[in-house]
Amino acid sequence: MALEKALVVENDPILRSALVDGLKAKKIEVSLAESGGKALEMLRQESFDLIFTETKTSDLSGIDLLQNAKQKNPEIIVILTTSYSTVEAAVEAMQLGAFNYLIKPFSQDTLRAMIEKAQEHASLLEENHFLRQEISTHHGIKEQLIAESDLMKKILSDVEKIAQSNASVFISGESGTGKEVIAHAIHFQSQRAHQPFIKVNCAAIPAPLLESEFFGHEKGAFTGAIHKRLGRFELADKGTLLLDEISEIPLELQPKLLRAVQEMEFERVGGIRPLCVDVRLISTSNRCMKDTIEQKLFREDLYYRLNVVPIHLPPLRERPEDILPLAQYFLERMCLENHKNRKQLSALARQKLLAYHWPGNIRELANVIERTIVMTPSDTIHPDHIGLDLSKPTTPIALETPYSVGITLAEMEKRLILQTLASHNNNRTRAAQTLGISIRTLRNKLNLYSR
Repeated sequence: MALEKALVVENDPILRSALVDGLKAKKIEVSLAESGGKALEMLRQESFDLIFTETKTSDLSGIDLLQNAKQKNPEIIVILTTSYSTVEAAVEAMQLGAFNYLIKPFSQDTLRAMIEKAQEHASLLEENHFLRQEISTHHGIKEQLIAESDLMKKILSDVEKIAQSNASVFISGESGTGKEVIAHAIHFQSQRAHQPFIKVNCAAIPAPLLESEFFGHEKGAFTGAIHKRLGRFELADKGTLLLDEISEIPLELQPKLLRAVQEMEFERVGGIRPLCVDVRLISTSNRCMKDTIEQKLFREDLYYRLNVVPIHLPPLRERPEDILPLAQYFLERMCLENHKNRKQLSALARQKLLAYHWPGNIRELANVIERTIVMTPSDTIHPDHIGLDLSKPTTPIALETPYSVGITLAEMEKRLILQTLASHNNNRTRAAQTLGISIRTLRNKLNLYSR
């Protein structure tokens, strides 16, 4: 995060000029207020990242200005300028949330050092904010890096090599195969490991809001934009940005994303100043990108920019050697998490796990093991404890009604979607996986059919 806009409240023209020069030298836009009251009025109309104010203005104390500014924006950085005689007031202000104070007169070196400290503090606040949101996603990497199959051993070996580069990576595979986990592994084995790892789920964010999620927005850019907001590209600066389910982004947003990917430069929504970042991009999709491109739903040039290094994760059914090691890991971890005695799988229970097709892949395996742990009172898990019906087909169900010549493609698609949904007991997630489309696409089509 960069400090971009500062508000200066200072009566002494020499010190005011020094503050302005020091801030502009750091590429920070400066606004001036001749009094505390004027500063409050400006704060109601604009967003600022930083305030330099006297401990006592002509009409308002620095503490009053601080409290009003913090009420509007708790993360705004306030630095007081004070004489030796009013240092006590500055210390009191720090106890109420001021960042620091400068004793007048101050040198440009002292001012420069203070601005740099404020910049570090702002970056730390932003990073901590997102780390709190993302920390839960870091849990669970270990299990999907368990590999007994030659297929996965080769992929994990490649991941170690890929991690050392800055090349963009495109991870494909069915839902639940561990695409996000591999993305984490690439980041944490790279030279960017101590920098931010930021994720944006392109399928979960409404299309009108996605541009703001990517690039941020300025205050007043649209209805409801009451504060400036940083986008994920800015938050991931010097680190890694995961574009999860990238195939779901609207076609109209793709040119701006292409420019950001190519130039590492963009503007916030409602902004005019170009912003530059240094971001390593990892993208994922559970769709066939060739088909998506042929259907004119995804730009080919954008895909090639993102797909510098491709990784394809095989479904669990194609690497059965990994099923039991993964099941054992989930068993141990989830017994601990659910405060259960340690349990073990019987030989027949293991055979049942191996016989299942696992259409939901590793995610389904984890859910099955946790459900079994919760519902099984004994310390040994037998086949009948595992809620898998091997008699039911786990591949797409054949259509009940044959299609005859004369039916339109639209009607054929409608029947296919509705019958697939019915075959999965109206579970939209499973139906979308079987059909090879996103949940958003399925929802839009169902809304169309209901009109």
